[in-house]
Amino acid sequence: MLNWALIFALGMAWGSSFYFNAVLLRELGPLTVALGRVGVGALACWLWLILARKSWRIPPVLLLPMSVFALVQYAIPLALYPYVQQYITSSAAGIVNAMTPIMVVIVSQFWPGGERATWTKSIGVALGFAGIVVLVSPAFAGQGPSNPWALLATMGAPLCYGIALNLMRRFDGMDRTVLTAWSLLLGTAFLVPVALGSEGMPVITRAETWVALFVIGAILTAAAFILLFWLIPRVGGTTASTITLIAPVSAVLLGAYLLSEDVSLPQLVGMGIILLGLLFVDGRLSALLRGHRNVPPVR
Repeated sequence: MLNWALIFALGMAWGSSFYFNAVLLRELGPLTVALGRVGVGALACWLWLILARKSWRIPPVLLLPMSVFALVQYAIPLALYPYVQQYITSSAAGIVNAMTPIMVVIVSQFWPGGERATWTKSIGVALGFAGIVVLVSPAFAGQGPSNPWALLATMGAPLCYGIALNLMRRFDGMDRTVLTAWSLLLGTAFLVPVALGSEGMPVITRAETWVALFVIGAILTAAAFILLFWLIPRVGGTTASTITLIAPVSAVLLGAYLLSEDVSLPQLVGMGIILLGLLFVDGRLSALLRGHRNVPPVR
């Protein structure tokens, strides 16, 4: 019961990151939002390593692949989301983010040594893209608050995550907290010159901005990933993937009730189709169907 409560809390928390992005964008530029999130997350992770007295040393040969991992796991997607949220709603961004497991399947299909897609996963991929079509079609028809091209550009973030999760095999055996700390630090190093060079030194005058920075960096990035890596060995990857089913629901609810965003019927239908696709991707639905077929008939 405790593990399921933690999974639910993680899903709701990650869905709320799009709300906090919207809060930060009231005072900061999108690249500065990304820098703040990754930088605060890095600081919190390194403090955890120090307090836990974990060894932080890594082989120098891993610095290059870890730099690539830092780009696709943190620097690029966490900058892309606040950038597109200037043109789309936070709830729409949360729904598109649910495409991450589907992108993992696509990237794995072409990744050297990657897992090949089964027919059930292929159905899940098709359903995911069908959900995106439903989601963006009203925007292309000139309806709704979101820019249609920004909605499509948002797909770049799940694609980055798909690459990152396949690249993570390169770090098998490494403590995941150490990996998170180093990759967040490298992501910060990438974002500092880009953010400061294009948006200048940030000036923060609102208390809500400082609170949002702490929550999205220390809690939703550093603490959430540490908790996730603690959970996976205990509940398994398939059960942990339930988080991706909860996060978009959280994003939609917070967008509607705290940001007064309109939630349209196509948005809800698109989200439902994507979530159905996720059930096919992680094997949960097909296993359930197989289980029903294997049950002997009642005589």
